[in-house]
Amino acid sequence: MNSTSYPQAPRPEPLPRSAFPVFQEIPTRWMDVDIYGHVNNVQYLSFFDTAVNGWYVANGLLDPRTSSEVFLVVETGCHYFSELTFPSTIFAGLRIEKLGSSSVVFRIGLFAGKEHETAAHGRFVHVLVERESRRPVRISDTARRILSSLLA
Repeated sequence: MNSTSYPQAPRPEPLPRSAFPVFQEIPTRWMDVDIYGHVNNVQYLSFFDTAVNGWYVANGLLDPRTSSEVFLVVETGCHYFSELTFPSTIFAGLRIEKLGSSSVVFRIGLFAGKEHETAAHGRFVHVLVERESRRPVRISDTARRILSSLLA
């Protein structure tokens, strides 16, 4: 057995509501809960996707059916701090940590109801691509101005 140890990154701490400029409201569903009585970990990434894409649609950056350019997830991850349950409302805080030429790095914080710290938060990296070719395209100046409103 190999006794090599690898350095551990420090565990992130929950983030406060003030770390996020906007919020999307997401109700939990019966199907989100697992046998342990809490929202299953796989649902958290679905909440991220719902919050980010809902924000894109609300801000005119995406029409899922007709946009010639779409955002695709290329990286994601999540840190869990406390349980989410059903029935409840989750508030997904959004901020952008980096805005590249064709990519956007989001930080999404999931809050249980009116709680002041994240139950979970994660990273969500999107790349803007041409719908048909799936090749990256440059984020337009108009889209960049809208996205910049969420910069950390």
